[in-house]
Amino acid sequence: MPAELLINVTPQETRVAAVENGQLVDIRVERVQKVGLVGTIFQGTVRRVLPGMEAAFVDIGLEKAAFLHVSDLVEARAVDEHGERALQPIARVLKEGQTLAVQVVKDPLGTKGARVSSNLTAPSRYLVMMPSESGIGISARIDDEAERERLRALVEELRGDGEAGYIVRTAADGAARSALVEDMDYLAKVWAGVQARRATTDPGEIIFRDLPLVQRLLRDIRDDDLERIRIDSRESFGECRVFCEEYVPELSGRIEHYPGERPIFALHGVEDEIERALDRKVPLKSGGYLVIDQTESMTTIDINTGGYVGRRNLEETIFKTNLEAAQAIARQLRLRNLGGIIIIDFIDMSDAEHRRQVLRALEKALERDRSRTSVSEVSALGLVEMTRKRTRESLEQVLCEECPTCHGRGTQKTRETVGFEITREIIRQVRQFDIESVTVLASTGMLEWFTEERADDLAELESFVGVPVRLQAEPFYPREHYDVVLR
Repeated sequence: MPAELLINVTPQETRVAAVENGQLVDIRVERVQKVGLVGTIFQGTVRRVLPGMEAAFVDIGLEKAAFLHVSDLVEARAVDEHGERALQPIARVLKEGQTLAVQVVKDPLGTKGARVSSNLTAPSRYLVMMPSESGIGISARIDDEAERERLRALVEELRGDGEAGYIVRTAADGAARSALVEDMDYLAKVWAGVQARRATTDPGEIIFRDLPLVQRLLRDIRDDDLERIRIDSRESFGECRVFCEEYVPELSGRIEHYPGERPIFALHGVEDEIERALDRKVPLKSGGYLVIDQTESMTTIDINTGGYVGRRNLEETIFKTNLEAAQAIARQLRLRNLGGIIIIDFIDMSDAEHRRQVLRALEKALERDRSRTSVSEVSALGLVEMTRKRTRESLEQVLCEECPTCHGRGTQKTRETVGFEITREIIRQVRQFDIESVTVLASTGMLEWFTEERADDLAELESFVGVPVRLQAEPFYPREHYDVVLR
């Protein structure tokens, strides 16, 4: 499938868009003030040990302490009397105030701090080095069994008596022996540097940081996935050319500098796609639509037929809509970077074969997703439950913030509800204090509601409380904010 990367660089922000067949499928944003931390190794200090949760909070110099579970703590691993692997209680291994090198495996998300592990790793083009492990893992995306065995045997031979374990990445599919040798040599130097800096780095400081966004993507991308890379910054173009010539030579000829006056994202319609990716409602070509709601605990996706009436019968209409929705959902998960638990409410289908085909279509569409996904069968309630690995913030979390008016609820009280609240507050205050008048400070919309729609009610209120009620507009007040001032 033809694919290209469009890279927009400004002094404070880098954005990378992946486009397939002219359609945006992924967008990455990295800002100078908020660089992604996944893969970064910190010198941490244990602040709290929680035996009841078998976890600890580690200060790594960020606003929120990082979370470390015992399953991610190498020092807790042991072998029991039966020769089987076991985990020691975290309180036996960690003490408050202890210094510990940890690596970020999940960026801070919402109200949660970063998740970290003491099982440190170092990535390269074809391999991930795991100094605390001894096994060899092969990417599940390399599905040819003969190639998997070749790579396993090759890595086993090359590491010799070395104790470090390795994960063979997808990009290593078909890689030559010499390429793996170069990767191992590079990783050995990286790890030696990490070890040296661990001894001299102060708590809360960085020991090792992975490559910047653009170079990281170029390193990790599969050769056969990419047709062209266009960069609108001449300086970044030069840096990427040098990087590719040294580490990913097969991509060097595909990098282009875009010198045009029209912004590269606007030229390819990416800006409009990003705006649409922030909407709850996603239209389908058939006339149906998706409704996507993202919460802290999960994401829900609802499918509706909308204006699509089909040509045969209701069951066929529903089936066609669900098939189209499966493709759209897979794209939206990548584009919005939605992760964690995802609940999909497909339109109810009475035909079991139709349910099977829709589920297979979803799984097929998810195969191009680089994040690990797991899809369950249709539940008794007609829902499809799935998970998608989440290591960084979603597009909405990167580009948006909580609404100061509704505070993330997505709704606000009606003018009538707020008006009755003001009325009750006036009555409460008048009964409690001896006053001469009341002034209500509220939004312009609320004052219009009182004077235009409820003028008679306002006059009745004044008669009931026995004091004049004045209204004062505060244009910057949100609807639900008001003050009752007594005189």
